Amino acid sequence: MKNFFWESNDFDLFSIDGLEQRMTALQTLVQPKFEKLGRQFADRLSAHGSDEFFPHVAKHLRRTVNPPTDSWVAIAPSKRGYKALPHFQIGLWQTHLFIIIAVIYENPDKKGIAERLEKNINVLTSLPDSYIVSGDHMKPDAIHIVETGKEGIKKLLTRLQTVKKAEFLVGRHLSREEAINMSTDEFIAFAEETVDQLLPVYDIIIGKA
Repeated sequence: MKNFFWESNDFDLFSIDGLEQRMTALQTLVQPKFEKLGRQFADRLSAHGSDEFFPHVAKHLRRTVNPPTDSWVAIAPSKRGYKALPHFQIGLWQTHLFIIIAVIYENPDKKGIAERLEKNINVLTSLPDSYIVSGDHMKPDAIHIVETGKEGIKKLLTRLQTVKKAEFLVGRHLSREEAINMSTDEFIAFAEETVDQLLPVYDIIIGKA
């Protein structure tokens, strides 16, 4: 019998009304899974050799009225926090799962990151066809790299340098249907493959490559 990592309820909880009720479901159903993934992938990323990584499960503590529409575990090379650093995220929207590298608006080195990525744009365009990019972590939508091409990526990178709130995300999405039909072993293998394929991008972002 197959052992499944994700279930429909993990995605459905984002339609529960009320902050308290949704947070209770999130804490019960999904956060233990995020904690497990965070520990596992912090170890995998630490073994890459650039830094020691630490997991940060989103707690959504600042919310007082609106319940979260997505949630995640961030994995970053700092115990204290992740928002100011390039970091990996594994997370859920109601419609899909995402595994990404995120450079979000709190990052103080967005200009340097954008310049390094533009100089090495082939590291992005050579990713498999299933990979996506986005300029806003608050929105579920993203565009496949194969569709937007070099010019689309350059526009996102220019915006990253010039717009204060601009962001850059790159990674892979998995529909909820695909996610809930994967066994635990299949999902972990998918996540490991994704992180491994993103590591050359991460090395450019941090100026290691």
